[in-house]
Amino acid sequence: MLSRRLVLAGAAVAAASGFGLTNPRVVRAAGPLKVGILIPGSKSDKGWMESGYDGLVASEKKYGDKIKVQMIENINYADMDQALTNLAANNELVIGVGGQTQASVYKIAKRFPKVKFSIVGGNEGESLPNVAGYDVKQAEIAFVAGAAAAMLSKNGAVSYVGGLEIPSIVNAGKEFGNGAKYVNANIKYFENYTGDFDDVAKSKEATLAAIAQGADIHYHILNLGLRGMEQAAKEKATHIIGSYTDRCGTDPLYVAYSITGVGFQVQYAIDQVVSGEWKPGYKEFGLKMGPQASDMVICGGTPEQKAKLDAIKKDILDGKIKVLKG
Repeated sequence: MLSRRLVLAGAAVAAASGFGLTNPRVVRAAGPLKVGILIPGSKSDKGWMESGYDGLVASEKKYGDKIKVQMIENINYADMDQALTNLAANNELVIGVGGQTQASVYKIAKRFPKVKFSIVGGNEGESLPNVAGYDVKQAEIAFVAGAAAAMLSKNGAVSYVGGLEIPSIVNAGKEFGNGAKYVNANIKYFENYTGDFDDVAKSKEATLAAIAQGADIHYHILNLGLRGMEQAAKEKATHIIGSYTDRCGTDPLYVAYSITGVGFQVQYAIDQVVSGEWKPGYKEFGLKMGPQASDMVICGGTPEQKAKLDAIKKDILDGKIKVLKG
């Protein structure tokens, strides 16, 4: 794997104009599939970015020398267009890990119509014949996480810290609170946004403020900012519900995990191109795609807790519980 930060070089911009649009279902030519992946944050953030990276590693193990990967990580918003241009100039499939890549993906995809782009965490944006947006449905599983938090809280108070205050992150926060109240109508719920997924100091401050008001179970949509939540929880002997990947048993600070299938979607994008079945457009994942895509696990949970969570998930799928879109 070629793993590196972006080298800003004008030579990376290939002449992509004039290419005809490809049929996304056409069987690709022989040779390894060239995959470019943009991980805007750290691939070891114990969150969204690491989950995406885990999916990439799983695909590399699955396909071996049948795929060739170029990865760019830790990119500022100002450099995202150039990072994607670099990847598009050298690869057949480009994956943006995170909804924050969406605006740049749509912009660069128009210049590289023969390249397929998949956005992990994408929403219903502009329709282009070479762009697929995969919605992890964070608000949906956040409702279930809120229910789990209410079951686990001893103080009857839970909290949520999000990074950027954008619709998908805010909707997840609202549904986390709704899920907690679904289980305990009297639960106290504290919600905060730091304005930055990676700001450790602000996430710690927000978590400490919630703890001061009684919160003992915390949920998040953060990247490296999660470190601040961990620091606060350790100092005050409270606990965290982790996001994205089931890592039960690795850290006693974490009492449960929501699974949001970021890595699963990375694998899905690669599988679809390898098989010749890749399609553009918006696609919802979430609970309906199975436990690899979305699930909720209480570490060492009781049969009663599992049964309650299973019933809530079923009611969401059946439409008995309505949740906001991600």
